[in-house]
Amino acid sequence: MKTMLSIMSLFAFAAAAEAQTMPVDGRFEPVKLPYAENALEPIISAETVGLHYGKHLSAYAATLNRLIEGTDFVDRSLEEIVATSDGAVFNNAGQTLNHNLYFTQFSPDGGGEPQGALRKAIDGAWGSFDRFKKDFVDAGASLFGSGWVWLAADKDGDLTIVKEPNGGNPVARGLTPLLGFDVWEHAYYLDYNNRRADHLNALWRIVDWNEVEKRYGNLNQ
Repeated sequence: MKTMLSIMSLFAFAAAAEAQTMPVDGRFEPVKLPYAENALEPIISAETVGLHYGKHLSAYAATLNRLIEGTDFVDRSLEEIVATSDGAVFNNAGQTLNHNLYFTQFSPDGGGEPQGALRKAIDGAWGSFDRFKKDFVDAGASLFGSGWVWLAADKDGDLTIVKEPNGGNPVARGLTPLLGFDVWEHAYYLDYNNRRADHLNALWRIVDWNEVEKRYGNLNQ
């Protein structure tokens, strides 16, 4: 059983995320894509987005809705469910939350570098943005099997890179997820085959740093 997060921590994350975090009429739905399915090409193909978003994320949300029906989880936020559940509920809640965050952190006009407080925090933790990117990609490339690599922040705004197996999310550790790269094979195999590191390095070109900065800026709101 996971340690209960404080209500303040959960509210802070809910404010930081653009993704749907509360069920509507007891049901979670995939976040609406903020771009066309082909908008991220050539970094992520329309075929991959169609399968990844249209099939995988939809299936996680549908399974979660079925599992929580008639339970105490039905009126809880995704963050609360991830923080307090285990087994199949945790797996599907985690993957719904993960993918909602994932698909809203990209933009066809993305790339570049973070600014402001987030950039200052990255430079303070890693010395430079380039060193952060290298450590982040190395963490994702070295994760055995399926999972995620996250840039996450604690309640004080201190940053860390977190490797999560399978459907894990830093929320379960009391951290706020800011940026996540998916290393499940369904996220990249059509476009990159087994070249996971190439996929991870390419994603920097579509990261919407305005969105990531917003998540960081909302930590204590």
